[in-house]
Amino acid sequence: MGGQLAGKSALVTGGSRGIGRAVALRLAAEGALVAVHYGGNEAAAGETVARIVEAGGRAFGVRARFGEAGAVDRVFEGLARGLAEHGAKGLDILVNNAGISSGSSIGQVTEEEFAMLMAVNVSTPFFVVQRALPLLNDGGRVINMGSTASRFAVSTQIGYTVSKAALEAMGPSLANELGRRGITVNTVAPGAVRTDLTAGYTAVPEIVAGLEAITALGRIGEPEDVADVVGFLAGPQGRWVTGQTIDVSGGTWLGPIAAG
Repeated sequence: MGGQLAGKSALVTGGSRGIGRAVALRLAAEGALVAVHYGGNEAAAGETVARIVEAGGRAFGVRARFGEAGAVDRVFEGLARGLAEHGAKGLDILVNNAGISSGSSIGQVTEEEFAMLMAVNVSTPFFVVQRALPLLNDGGRVINMGSTASRFAVSTQIGYTVSKAALEAMGPSLANELGRRGITVNTVAPGAVRTDLTAGYTAVPEIVAGLEAITALGRIGEPEDVADVVGFLAGPQGRWVTGQTIDVSGGTWLGPIAAG
């Protein structure tokens, strides 16, 4: 398959569903060999890989449940095998998409829940990057999946917000360190997006209406809205953007919206 990423390789964590699946499909459509990481849903990962292959692309699955001991080791063991089988040399694109959410307020968050949020949303991507550095080719891309939760207040997401703000804070320092190798590091911060993981609230008309009312573009996001921005950052057009957080929310909560 041709495209602007032909000959490149990518690892997308949490690539079996939702935004991660859309990212994997987008990168593969541009010609990249995509390692689709998943935690436990083998069927969903298999479907993502199958869709890529059926469209003429190349992909393979990598299983590891983040938050468990040795998970990062297992990712890179599977990644090394897959890259070797496909004749790929090194890694060009790393998308840290995997994460977990929380609906607890400050009074409800337990130490165990907070520790798991930090382990999966902060420690894991941090050490995935660390392990990826020897594999990353010069001119590569690191893209972390943040959230607009770090920009405005949602009391029932406070633990999640802290974790995403920490992930976002990693970007500029890492970009500064890797810049001389031509490696860019950016954070993509989606707002509300329709996926199976957000169906609990995006299926409620009143909630959707409320979100649309505070969004400049007047709708809920789709996974492809986010994936296209990741595709831009991963491609040659994104070569001069680094150390940045890109808000991909359709303009959520920018201020009062004037009546049309």
